[in-house]
Amino acid sequence: MRRRLIPDIVNLQAFECAARHQNFSRAAQELNLTQSAVSRQIAELEQQTGLKLFERVRKRVVLSEAGMKLLPEVRNLLAQSERLMIGAVAAGSMRASLRIATLPTFGAKWLVPRLGDFLAKHLDVAITIESRSRPFSFAEDNFDLAIHFGKAAWAGGISTFLCHETVIPVANRHLAHALGIRRPEDLAGASLLHLVTRPKLWSEWFQLHDVSIDNAYYGPRFDQFSMIVAAAISGIGVALLPTYLIEDELRSKALVPLLTLPMSTENAYYVVRPESKQTHQAADMFQGWLLSQVSP
Repeated sequence: MRRRLIPDIVNLQAFECAARHQNFSRAAQELNLTQSAVSRQIAELEQQTGLKLFERVRKRVVLSEAGMKLLPEVRNLLAQSERLMIGAVAAGSMRASLRIATLPTFGAKWLVPRLGDFLAKHLDVAITIESRSRPFSFAEDNFDLAIHFGKAAWAGGISTFLCHETVIPVANRHLAHALGIRRPEDLAGASLLHLVTRPKLWSEWFQLHDVSIDNAYYGPRFDQFSMIVAAAISGIGVALLPTYLIEDELRSKALVPLLTLPMSTENAYYVVRPESKQTHQAADMFQGWLLSQVSP
């Protein structure tokens, strides 16, 4: 890392503030600085980047083309810096901290409803949970633990099996009654709901049950299981959903199984730990707790 290329956070703040106000004086007032100080900070940033960031138009300043390209990145960096400090302050009184990545729907529908049990047992662990839809690099994204669906392999990580996935066809009660499904073939006239990242799921289910129909790939598509759950509850169509995601909906009968014909998917859920953090005590405790929450 070249330190001479690392910007001064104060200069970035001055640039962002001046860009927002399009006025150095107003930026100086917000930052409790003099106008000359703001001008100097922006000049230092321009010198460091080799870019002209502002143009003068009458009595105000406007971003140059280079400034417009830089501004979103600066705002993102400032926001990340703020989150880092807030997290550090929040974890300051705790014995340990734990940053966890999880799939969005898995986190919302399975993990978070159970999380109170872990927090009650470990009051001195500061937890941060963030959603990630795809694998990422532990070297670039500083997570202590990730919950992953797919194969066990993860570059730079060590995977531990968590659970298999079983999907079943469901619909809301009104649609289920109207369709009167008795056999898989009866779904030929139904509107099927699909997950964008797993477009063959319905086709694989029909194939498992020796059924060939024309509409296995037809119907609305969504990029999150949570949206498919909402669509099924509202009666838009029939969904093929993992049982662990719809535990509450099945109990309340907001969704009902159409057929007792489950399918175990090829992939599974894993707890993944970075190779460099295998001695992380809080992650050890959380992993052990996760495994205890899965039915044998």
